[in-house]
Amino acid sequence: MSRGALAGIDAPANWEWRDLWAVAPRVKEVGRPELEALSVYLDAGVVPRSSRSDNHNQLGEDLGRYLVVRPHDIVFNKLRTWQGGLGVSKYEGIVSPAYFVCRPDQRADARFLHYLLRSKPYLAELTRISKWMPPSQFDTSWEMLRKLPLLLPPLDEQRRIADFLDTEIFSIDGLVDAELRVLDRLAERRAAGVVSAVSGGGRTDHRESMLAWLESIPRSWQEVRVGLLARMGSGHTPSRSHPEWWVDCTIPWITTGEVKQVRDDRIEDLYETRERISALGLANSAAEIHSRGTVFLCRTASAGYSGVMGVDMATSQDFVTWTCGPRLNPYYLLWCLRAMRPDLLGRLAMGSTHKTIYVPDLQMLRIPLPPLEEQGRIVEAIRQQNARIDVLVDKVRRQIDLLKERRQALITAAVTGQFDVSTASGRNVTEGITV
Repeated sequence: MSRGALAGIDAPANWEWRDLWAVAPRVKEVGRPELEALSVYLDAGVVPRSSRSDNHNQLGEDLGRYLVVRPHDIVFNKLRTWQGGLGVSKYEGIVSPAYFVCRPDQRADARFLHYLLRSKPYLAELTRISKWMPPSQFDTSWEMLRKLPLLLPPLDEQRRIADFLDTEIFSIDGLVDAELRVLDRLAERRAAGVVSAVSGGGRTDHRESMLAWLESIPRSWQEVRVGLLARMGSGHTPSRSHPEWWVDCTIPWITTGEVKQVRDDRIEDLYETRERISALGLANSAAEIHSRGTVFLCRTASAGYSGVMGVDMATSQDFVTWTCGPRLNPYYLLWCLRAMRPDLLGRLAMGSTHKTIYVPDLQMLRIPLPPLEEQGRIVEAIRQQNARIDVLVDKVRRQIDLLKERRQALITAAVTGQFDVSTASGRNVTEGITV
């Protein structure tokens, strides 16, 4: 039995090493297609894949090869085991052959094994024994997993450790959930503030708005079609069948890969792109160079996300652009687009899997139009409001990270015997422990 990276664990003398297969052998029971389909997710563990009504329709016809899972079985996601994609099932159900199902015997507590395999040294070992599969996956073979050495205390101590961690992890997860709810409320406040700003929320002289995404605007404001205020454009992809068009690529080219830069609405200006096109490719396609300050909106895949070009750029056909005229501040248009995103996705986007907003609908977009100077003041007010909220968001996210770090440290310390759970309260037990 090779312990690999686990050999350095300093555990109590009465703890013993056992190979995984020896205490939790693999089971391959099949032939129960009437059972509910289960999946293993990193955060949720083993959960039903979908509602009972459409469960089997989603899986397809051949359910006879699906593996039966019983309560207390440990289920491994072959491609995600190295990330903690495993869990103890609370359900009877079936999983695809892309999973391993192991059934602990009387020498091993399933909950303890679950925590042990999610501890820091074991995740490192699972990564080590997994095989990398391009472009970005790892695959864990049963031949490697079955020989994984498990450090096991006596069964009664396994149960005490599992009971302790159940209680403490439940408490930590409750705190994380509370912080996540705070993040949701901050996001709602941020979005509401943007909508209020672009609709003149600080004014009292309001009238009913004719726009679907606004209730009212100041009486003196107009509601104008964007096409009357800015020149609308789009982009294209030079043919990949002409490799000479993809040589000496120097022109920044916005594709759907850039959406992640603007997804949280913190960044206004986009300066860098993952891909570039050449002058020759530009000349032989419908792509065009848009000037710095042009507003862009993704209309496919990650539809509804927008930004402003920080330098001259081209785009793929997945985007529409607006080059603003003298009556429209591009950053005011940007925040209008971000304010109306729920309406764009809810009312105009088509498709069930990949949403698409079609160009004719975008050609008819209208926005509230205050005077140009007021547009600038609104943009500045939005930036100041968002900056205050973003400071709070960063603090909450840091707190969540610290709670997750404590969660991992607590699990690792408990399952490797670094403290006695019989006398621990869970508070400060990880102080001074190196994990």
